[in-house]
Amino acid sequence: MALIVKEEAGFKFIDEGQGEVVLLLHGLFGALSNWEGVVNRFSKNYRVIIPMLPIYEMPIKEAGLEGLRKFLEEFVAMKKLDNMMIMGNSLGGHIALVYTLKNPDKVKKLILTGSSGLFEDGMGGSYPKRGNYEYIKERVAYTFYDPAVATKELVDEVFETTNSIPKCLRIVAIAKSAQRHNMANDIPNIKAPTLLVWGLNDTITPPAVAHEFNRLIPNSTLRFLDKCCHAPMMEHPEKFNALVENFLAAQSIK
Repeated sequence: MALIVKEEAGFKFIDEGQGEVVLLLHGLFGALSNWEGVVNRFSKNYRVIIPMLPIYEMPIKEAGLEGLRKFLEEFVAMKKLDNMMIMGNSLGGHIALVYTLKNPDKVKKLILTGSSGLFEDGMGGSYPKRGNYEYIKERVAYTFYDPAVATKELVDEVFETTNSIPKCLRIVAIAKSAQRHNMANDIPNIKAPTLLVWGLNDTITPPAVAHEFNRLIPNSTLRFLDKCCHAPMMEHPEKFNALVENFLAAQSIK
């Protein structure tokens, strides 16, 4: 199913299916294609919403976690959403945590995969180099256990993004904001049942980070996927979706 981007009140978003809301938050270089498997699976039984985060367009002074949290709050208010299940990958997980702590009454369940917030080795330890296609190709492949997942289309998309000076400035500002914003002291206050799905071979937010999230978030469950790096929903969509589906169903019974 091709994902159709809708526009309303200045926001761009995906909105598919009906039922309880599952809101997806993409990462710093997150493309819509990252979530196709999730949308296709869950839009049959849930209302799946993906707000397009204004990572590349937001005012440079607001380019950071707080600016993205405020954007999400405005989007949720515009769509009149409540009692949400929020799922975030990488930076999206970090935004989900910040949002949940500020708006605990809005979040029913939380799913984090490769989330930043405690530690991350962004772009393999360096910021994106403009104009160097081979470097970008190598860094995108670094995100996956199987480099073949880093398709030419995906590499081209990231290359185009990093080749823009205004976009690059915002990427760096947001990445630095995320690295500064360590949440170790805050996340023990998360009340929502939380599922952590992590790649056992994650090089950006390594397995030790997942264990630390699991230790610090009171009502959390940790599941690892083998031969998987930083984007489990892309590398092992069936296994990832099955874990999420079981979590949502089990928690709904309680």
